[in-house]
Amino acid sequence: MNQRMDLQSTAPDALKAALTLEKYVRSSVDHKLLHLIKLRASVLNGCAFCVDMHSTEAVLAGESSRRLFAVAAWRESPFFTDVERAALALTDAVTQIDKQGVPDEIWESARAIWSEKELADLLLAIATINVWNRLSISVHAQPPADTAAYARTG
Repeated sequence: MNQRMDLQSTAPDALKAALTLEKYVRSSVDHKLLHLIKLRASVLNGCAFCVDMHSTEAVLAGESSRRLFAVAAWRESPFFTDVERAALALTDAVTQIDKQGVPDEIWESARAIWSEKELADLLLAIATINVWNRLSISVHAQPPADTAAYARTG
């Protein structure tokens, strides 16, 4: 599969705006949790580029491969804390949102853990990775041959 478009050269101002939101999210959400959110949404969306990028970044940040593999089956996995489970449940609900929206029980579970500001930041993190996933999937973004490229972006 060949990449259809280079968004950076085609729409640099739009990418700059998305990167501004990305920088905010990276400064506002716990990095360990952010890696799980990004990987989970990317798995759900089937974004090969983002799965590769975010699993690589998580490993570089010290996350275990065992936990990263378990993100695909987090509900049945014993490797996640209650806080991580609430974030993954929210990620699933927002990523796979339907006409009913985010279920009340998932929202209330998240609200019991995080302040309103922290919850807003989590929502922005989930929304941001979904934007990146949709862009990458649409243009057939390809993972680089050398994952060292991710160390320069992270």
